[in-house]
Amino acid sequence: MIAAMPGEFAALGTACCWAASYILFTLAVRVAGPKWLNRWRLTVAAVLLLAVHWIAFGRPLPVDSGWAAWGWLMLSGVIGFAISDAFLFRALYHIGAHRTSLVTSLIPVMSTAMAWIVFGETMSWTQLLASAGVVAGIALVVSDRSPRRRDVANVREMTLGILYALGTVVTQSARYILSKKALAEAVPPLSANAVQIVAAAVAVWIAAFVGGRWKNDLEPFSDRRAAGGMIGGAVAGPFIGVTLSMVALSYARVGVASTLMALQPVLLLPFAAWVLKEHVGVRAVAGTALAVGGVACLFLF
Repeated sequence: MIAAMPGEFAALGTACCWAASYILFTLAVRVAGPKWLNRWRLTVAAVLLLAVHWIAFGRPLPVDSGWAAWGWLMLSGVIGFAISDAFLFRALYHIGAHRTSLVTSLIPVMSTAMAWIVFGETMSWTQLLASAGVVAGIALVVSDRSPRRRDVANVREMTLGILYALGTVVTQSARYILSKKALAEAVPPLSANAVQIVAAAVAVWIAAFVGGRWKNDLEPFSDRRAAGGMIGGAVAGPFIGVTLSMVALSYARVGVASTLMALQPVLLLPFAAWVLKEHVGVRAVAGTALAVGGVACLFLF
C-alpha cells in the first residue's frame, strides 16, 4: 500500500515529524533562545544529510546538478530555513507550539497566492471560501486564552508571536515555490534537502560570526533539555521531515501533499495541553478543526 501511494504516506510522515520537532524545539528555545537553536539544529541536520547523501550517492552534495537547480535550492534554503525558522522559533517562544502551528496553517493559502502571482494559477470561489475558513479558524485559536492572562504584557506577547508566525508563513511559502522550481530540474529529494540545509547553515553561521554571537554557543549544551530538544528536533524536522516533504512533493499532487502536511496542528493539540501545559480550550479545538478543514477544502475541491 505504501508503494502505491509513496507521496501521500511521505506527507503523513512529514506532518508527524514536524509535530515532534515543534514540541522538541519549543522545549529547547525556552532554555537556550531562538538564535542558538536555529544555528545548531541546522548544523546537526547538515552533518546528517551530508553523511547520508555520501552513502546514497557516493558524494556529499549533488555536484552534477545544474547551476539553475543549485541557485533555486540555495535561495530556498536561506529564505526557508535561515530566515523562516528564525521567525518560527521566536513565535514558539512567545505563543507556544499549538498557536504557532495554527498560524502557520496559512502556509498553503499563502503558497496558493504566490503561485497565482508567479505561475498565473487562479483560485476558484470554493478556494476563496476555504481560505476564509482557515483564517477564521486561526483567529479562534489565537484568541483563546484565559481571562486572567489578558493583561498588557500577555497581549504584547501574543501580538509579537503572531507577527513572527506570519513571517514564517510568508518565507516558508516562498521556499515551497523555489523548491518546486528546483525539483523541476530533476534533482532527487534527498539532494534538494541537502543543498537547502547546507546553504542555510552556512548563512546563519556567517551572520553569527559577523555579529559576534558565536562565542558562548557551547554553554547551552550543558543543559540536557536544550541539547536534547535541539538534536531531537533537528533529526525529526530538517533531516527526516523536510526530506519526506520533498518526496511528497515529487510523488503526490501538491494539493494532497500540502493538506496532509498541514495536519500537525491536530497532532499537536494533545501535546500542547498535556506536555507543554498550554491553555487549550473549546475555542482552540473548534478553531483547529475549522482551520484544517479549510486547508483540506482548499486543495481537495
